[in-house]
Formats: sequence, structure tokens, C-alpha cells
Amino acid sequence: MDEIVKQALAKWPNVPYCTGWLLLDRRGTWRMRDEAAQARGALGEPIRHAALLGFINRNYECDRDGQWFFQNGPQRVYVELVYTPWIVRLAVDDANGTLVLTDHAGQPFEPAAVFVDDEGGVLLSDDASPARIAALHDHDLDLFSEHAELSADGGTGRFNWRDDYALPLQSISRAQVAARFGFVASPAARAVAAASGSSADGRP
Repeated sequence: MDEIVKQALAKWPNVPYCTGWLLLDRRGTWRMRDEAAQARGALGEPIRHAALLGFINRNYECDRDGQWFFQNGPQRVYVELVYTPWIVRLAVDDANGTLVLTDHAGQPFEPAAVFVDDEGGVLLSDDASPARIAALHDHDLDLFSEHAELSADGGTGRFNWRDDYALPLQSISRAQVAARFGFVASPAARAVAAASGSSADGRP
């Protein structure tokens, strides 16, 4: 977290949080959602400003309830997740030909486990505690397949991450991902449910 953000939090510790205004889409794009977009259930407009994107990525964290947020100065802006809290890109390092994974914040991602969901999506988790779960950008599925050995149904096999290191493919239901990895896909829906005394699955 940026030092200026920490200072703002210390100075104004009780600023109300907001939900619904910021979304991370399936391809790792940050999107701003005005009231009209929220009312329509739309994804919102992509954020293009490089400095703002960097600020969001540096101050992107998770609370103890599994809700991801952007700490915008003293205000916590909870994030709607189309799928997972992290999106990763797979590429080949031109220097040595090895595979590299990079998360949507531009940081290296080292996989410890690989999953294939019931919609054909690929997910990877790391060895952090708690583990981060990331969906692979759909544009990189072909490259992934080139380095994977899949069964006929695509749900089992292995991913050859390194020449001497392969990760087994595990099946997972998309509906189970949030609960298994302890995150809330829609803090906005959760807040509404809490206010009404009902429950929601939190998936936008």
C-alpha cells in the first residue's frame, strides 16, 4: 500500500466504504461503473489512465471476509469480480524460452496448482497463505494447451510449467471457486443481502 494512502487512513479512519463502482473483468481490465451501469448490471467503462491503473494495482488488497478492495486514500472501494481476484497472462520469455506468468498488476505469478473449470477455463493458485487464485486470460489458452497434456474431456492431465516440473490438472466447478478460495465475488450483493437479512452468492 502506498505511504500516502496509509497517511490518509490514519488521518481519516472512518470514511464510509463504497461498493459497486469498481469491477475487475475476466480479462484483468479495471472498469468504472456509474449508477446507470450498476442499474443495468453492465461491466462498465474500461479505465485507461496509466497512473490511475498503477495506483489501483498498488493499493489492491483483501479484507478478513474475503472481499477485495482498492484503498482510494481514506476510502475503501470494494471490487466486483467477474470471476477471480487475479487474472494472469501466460507468455514465453524470449531470452530463454521458459514460460512466465504475470498477474494483472504486472507482477510475477508462480503457480503451485492448476485447475480446469466446467466451462473450460484454466485457473492457477500460488503457494501464498492464503493462496491467491487467478484465472488465465482466455487469449492464452492456446499457449497453455501447447504445454499441457489433456485427457479427452480436458479435465485431467498435467501442465508442463518447467522442463523438469509439471503440475497435475485438477477439475473444479466454477460455482465452487469463490468458496474454495475464500473470496467474495460481489461485495455489493453481499452488502444488500446483509441489509435485507437474506443471503447472496455474491457472483455478478
